[in-house]
Amino acid sequence: MKAVRFHQTGGPEVLVYEDVPDPTAGPGEILIRVDAVGLNYADTMRRRGDDYPEASPVPFTLGIEVAGTVAALGEGVAGPAVGTLVLATPGAGGYAQYIAVPAQIVIPLPEGFDAVNAAALVAHGMTAAIALRKSGRLVEGETVLIEGAAGGLGSFLVQLAKLYGAGKVIAAASTPEKRAIAEKLGADATVDYRQPDWAERVKELTDGPGVDLIMETAGGDNVNRALDALAPFGRMVYLGQSSGKSAQIDPWRLTAYNHSVIGIYIAAYAAWPELMAETMNELIGFLTTGKLSINIGKVMPLSQAAEAHRLLENGLTTGKVVLQPWIEA
Repeated sequence: MKAVRFHQTGGPEVLVYEDVPDPTAGPGEILIRVDAVGLNYADTMRRRGDDYPEASPVPFTLGIEVAGTVAALGEGVAGPAVGTLVLATPGAGGYAQYIAVPAQIVIPLPEGFDAVNAAALVAHGMTAAIALRKSGRLVEGETVLIEGAAGGLGSFLVQLAKLYGAGKVIAAASTPEKRAIAEKLGADATVDYRQPDWAERVKELTDGPGVDLIMETAGGDNVNRALDALAPFGRMVYLGQSSGKSAQIDPWRLTAYNHSVIGIYIAAYAAWPELMAETMNELIGFLTTGKLSINIGKVMPLSQAAEAHRLLENGLTTGKVVLQPWIEA
């Protein structure tokens, strides 16, 4: 089968589209024919060799989230039946035409779903839902600031914050086009977080105190500027660092305003499969009733994974980028 792997860390050019042995479903596993795999910033971090919670031994196959059809069932697995459209979050290995995964992480999809939308939903939709409610402890009526609001993750954060009862959602994005997308998704106001005074603009939009909850995705110098926009007793959820840069926070600055900074690593929630299944079913329900939409920015062949990484890292995408392993360039 075809897969994309890196044999050394570095820029997008280290991604190699190559032939690898076909996997088989072992005991307790399901073999999935992958029709779509979602691209995430975490993929770029692992490819670059950035500090990451899990090791990436080479040759390494990226791919956190996949959607496709059941190709085979391993010993001891009763279903879903071969041919069923499913999604899964293996954490790695999805940049391939087939993947064998534990049966317990496979979720059948209802009729009417397609693989591209399913792959876009898994990691970003789940992360957004859990970040807002579990990590961020969003309370109805609170104000929320969402960075990267037109991206794959940000698109879900804007919509779900409104669905979960946020009083005001402020979207931070780098271009007028991206801010317009965030407004169409339901943001009440927008700011350009590349401007040096953007935190003051957020305070103006909240009549002084700042926001109750920040979804931090940029990292680097942006983190301390975002904390300037946080109201007393506010929380910041650190979802990632699309800038590729970490942040230095003086713990003492958190004290006077009773600020909290909370990290989230969605893969760790695999230890709570019931929560993951409940959250996914909720998201599917929102989609099927028209309350939630999936913002697909670009669909590309898996063979163009390197170009997809370049686009994502250079901020040239909006919405979710999805790769298709069976489509030729």
